[in-house]
Amino acid sequence: MIAMLTGTLVSLGQSDAIIQVGGVGYYFQASSRCLARMGGKGAEVTVLIDTQIRDDRIILTGFADAGVKDAYHLLQTVQGVGVKAALAILSALSPDDLVLAISAADKAMITRADGVGPKLAQRIVNELAEKVSGFQLGPSASLSQPEETAQLSAPQLSVLGDAVSALVNLGYGRSEAHAAVTLVMRGMDNPSLEAVLPLALKELGR
Repeated sequence: MIAMLTGTLVSLGQSDAIIQVGGVGYYFQASSRCLARMGGKGAEVTVLIDTQIRDDRIILTGFADAGVKDAYHLLQTVQGVGVKAALAILSALSPDDLVLAISAADKAMITRADGVGPKLAQRIVNELAEKVSGFQLGPSASLSQPEETAQLSAPQLSVLGDAVSALVNLGYGRSEAHAAVTLVMRGMDNPSLEAVLPLALKELGR
């Protein structure tokens, strides 16, 4: 089982590449974000690998870091998300963006990926909402960790929902609105829509 490759990049496509290791060329597929981080032909690179063994072939999928690989495996737990769909999503969204979209139930953000429609995006949100809390998140996505919103009371969740809806109606994306509202509600014992909304708008304006 191949877990990692270190060698010379000899071919680079839009969705795949070949890395030469010890005189042997290894073909692997990857997200466009991963491939963009590899540089050009002749670069010395290290790629984390997921190996799938099928009856007629061995499929290698490459990742720039462990966070992307974890996100890929998480996506593949959803029915209907295969290798192609998972890589398309990770080409459109970073792992942090993906977690943020799931936390905010922002299926529109997930449908940015080629070939991912609203039904599949909704399934991803539904099935992964409780699983994304185990991820190591970046600064933006950490604003909307599911365990953080899970600690809110029913009235606080109502304010959160109303504030996010108001911001969406103003033209902001659901994910960025959810992140901003979650941030400003930290430390508020009795948040109100009147108090939260101006602070969220200020946060979004930074």
